[in-house]
Amino acid sequence: MPYTNQTIGAFFEDQVRRLPDHEFLVYPDRNLRFTFSQFNERVDRLAKGLLAIGLGKGDHVGIWATNVPDWATFMFATAKIGAVLVTINTHYRRFELEYLIRQADLKALALIDSFRDHDYLHTINELIPELATCERGQLHSEKFPALRHVIFIGQQKHRGLFTTRELMMLGEHCSDEDLDRVKNSLGVHDVINMQYTSGTTGFPKGVMLSHYNILNNGYFIGERQKFTEQDRLCLPVPMFHCFGCVLGIMAALTHGTTLVPLELFDPLLVLAAVQKERCTALYGVPTMFIAELAHPMFDLFDLRSLRTGIMAGSPCPEETMRQVMEKMHCREITIAYGLTEASPVITQTRTDDSMTQRTGTVGAVLPEIEVKIIDPETGDTLPAGARGELCCRGYNVMKGYYNMPELTAEAIDADGWLHSGDQAEVDADGYYRITGRIKDMIIRGGENIYPREIEEFLYTMEGVLDVQVVGIPDEKYGEVVGAFIIRREGADITAEDVVDFTRNRIAPYKKPRHVFFVDGFPLTASGKIQKYRLREMACEKLGITTRIFSESATET
Repeated sequence: MPYTNQTIGAFFEDQVRRLPDHEFLVYPDRNLRFTFSQFNERVDRLAKGLLAIGLGKGDHVGIWATNVPDWATFMFATAKIGAVLVTINTHYRRFELEYLIRQADLKALALIDSFRDHDYLHTINELIPELATCERGQLHSEKFPALRHVIFIGQQKHRGLFTTRELMMLGEHCSDEDLDRVKNSLGVHDVINMQYTSGTTGFPKGVMLSHYNILNNGYFIGERQKFTEQDRLCLPVPMFHCFGCVLGIMAALTHGTTLVPLELFDPLLVLAAVQKERCTALYGVPTMFIAELAHPMFDLFDLRSLRTGIMAGSPCPEETMRQVMEKMHCREITIAYGLTEASPVITQTRTDDSMTQRTGTVGAVLPEIEVKIIDPETGDTLPAGARGELCCRGYNVMKGYYNMPELTAEAIDADGWLHSGDQAEVDADGYYRITGRIKDMIIRGGENIYPREIEEFLYTMEGVLDVQVVGIPDEKYGEVVGAFIIRREGADITAEDVVDFTRNRIAPYKKPRHVFFVDGFPLTASGKIQKYRLREMACEKLGITTRIFSESATET
C-alpha cells in the first residue's frame, strides 16, 4: 500500500492537530499568512457555504483563476465535501471554456475577474446571458443545463454571482455536524480532482483523479526532495496544473512544508519571495529559471536558503542546471517526469544524483509504481537500453477520462497499465530517458498541445480546405505551433488572417506562431501525411538548424 489511505480532508485535519501554529500558506507580496489552524477554519467556512447552496459529494465545481489565495481554499473545501474540483487553464478563451463547462457537467464555476488581457467576467456573461437577470443560486442556463452557480472569487458583487465572502458568511451559520456527516461518507478512491489534458480526438479530456491518487503521489514527490516541516516552498507555477496542485500543494501538505505561492510568475517577485521568506525549495519550468538567472537585479538577492526544488515541463539544458545549482544554491534540485493521467509523476531524480542524471535522464521510478518499456507494435516488454513505449501501473493511475470510456480503454489496458505515448529507454541503474514521442504532441514551454485540437479549430475558418499542425523548434519555448494550410479554391486568406482568427478564441499558447500555405502535404506510400517532413520544411523556410528536442517533457 502507498503512504496513506486517508482522504485529503482527513489527512489535512491530522496535520492541523499536529501543527496548529505552523505556517501553511504565505503570500509574501501582500504579507498574507495562514497557519494550519487558521487555514482550516477558512476551509471549513467555505465548505459549509458550498453545502448551503446545494453543492456536495460528486458535484463538479470548476475553478478558473490564477494562484489567488482562495484557490487552495477551494481545493480543500471541495475535497472535504466530496465535490470534484475541475481545474481550468487560465489561458482558456471562450471556445475552450464553453466546451469544458458542458463536457465536465459543471454544477458551479468559481472565477476571478480577469487574467492579463482577458476579461473573464465579460466572457462568462456572454456565454451565460441569464446571469444578467437571475438571482444568485437561481441560475437556469439554456446552454449549460447542469450549471447552477457562478461564484466570484473576490469581494466585488456582480449580478447573479455569489462571492466567496458571502459563501463563508453562509458557512458560519451552518452546523459542523452537517459537514462531519459528509466527510464521514467519503472514500479515498472517490474522484476529487479533474484536470483537462489535450486529446488526440481534437478536444481536451477530463482526467479523473482521486484522493488516493494525488495525496500519495504528492507524498513521494516530497520525499524525493527530502521535504520536512522546516522547508518553505516557493511556488510560481500555476495551481491549475498538476505541477502546482500535486507537486506543489500535495507535496507540501504531506510534509508540513510551508507553501509560498505567487499569484503570477514574475522573475523579480520570485527572487524577492525566496529572499524574504528564506525559501528552501523552488519550482519552475526551465524558462522560468532562465528568466530568474538573467534578471538584471539577480545579484542583489540572497538565495542561500535554497536547497532543492523541481525543474520540469521541458528538457533542461545542462548549463541552466549548473547555474541553478551554483548561482541559486539549489544543489539538490530534482527533475520530474509524468503525465496528468499518472497523477502526475512517474519518475524523479534524487537530491544527490549526478549532473548527467539530472540533465540526461528523468530520474528513477517513484516507490509503489511499476514501469515497463514495451514494443508498441507487439506489446512485448523490452530489456534495458532498448527504446519503446513507457507504461506504468500502480496507485497513481487515473480513474479514467470523464464520460469517455472508449478513450479510457485505449489509455489503460486490461491489466491496468497506463500507456504514456512517450518513447523511452532505461539504463542499468534504473534511470529513464524520454527519447521521443509516440503520440503526436507539441510541448511549448511545458504546455502540452495536441495538433488535432488546433487542426479541428482551424477547420472552422472560412477559406481553409485542409490543415496540418506540427511543432517547430524554438529557442525560448522548445517548440511552437506551426500550421500548414491548403486554401479553398478562390480563397485569399493570409497568415495574418489566420492569426487574427485565433485571437481571443483559443488559448494564446496554442496559437500558430508560423503559418505556411501549401498546395499539398508530403505523403507516405500508403497515403499517410509525413509530419516530420512538414517540420523539416518549416525549419528550412525559417533557417532553423536547431533540432527539435529529442527528450519529451512532463505534463506537469
